[in-house]
Amino acid sequence: MLRLYAALLFIMTPFMAVTAETAVNGDPDAGKKKAQSCAACHGADGNSSNADWPKIAGQQADYIVTQLQAYKSGARENPQMSPMAQDLSEQDMHDLAAYFSSQEITLETASEEAIEQAETLYRAGKADAGMPACIACHGPKGNGVPGAGYPRISGQHAAYTAATLKAYRAGERGGGQADMMTAVAKHLSDEEIKALAEYVSGLY
Repeated sequence: MLRLYAALLFIMTPFMAVTAETAVNGDPDAGKKKAQSCAACHGADGNSSNADWPKIAGQQADYIVTQLQAYKSGARENPQMSPMAQDLSEQDMHDLAAYFSSQEITLETASEEAIEQAETLYRAGKADAGMPACIACHGPKGNGVPGAGYPRISGQHAAYTAATLKAYRAGERGGGQADMMTAVAKHLSDEEIKALAEYVSGLY
């Protein structure tokens, strides 16, 4: 079984350029106090116990901030997160990001079957279909690229990742990075999405 090492937050969401505001220093201790309202869904340390809600422990701080900004501005909509973000100040967002990014994600495992089926897709894509490899943006261990809008995806709940990929494939998300992900996901079958989601949950 492949053990995983890293983490994620709101996986593969619409890209928002990192602004100068993301340079604001966050205080993890202050963020821990402010995170009490986040714990119901994401867990006290960012490791959600419900696979329908993403893990956000260990996610890049800049990425967390841009997603909270997107929820607050309406660029990204979610019935749970949009209202939660409305009362957050920029400092609140940076404090929360500093706290959750400093936490360790809980480990997952991937089955040998998923590894066998998905490893080539993740590392090489589908050349005949023009589908790029996941590794190109998310890295060999799924850690993404800090500051470039490509989040960590390793360690995420397989069910959440699969649901997200299906949403991209269906064209339910759009704009920026989401358009890139739609172009990738349209080449994936349900079986391939299931295998990839499990494979990503076990990257280390």
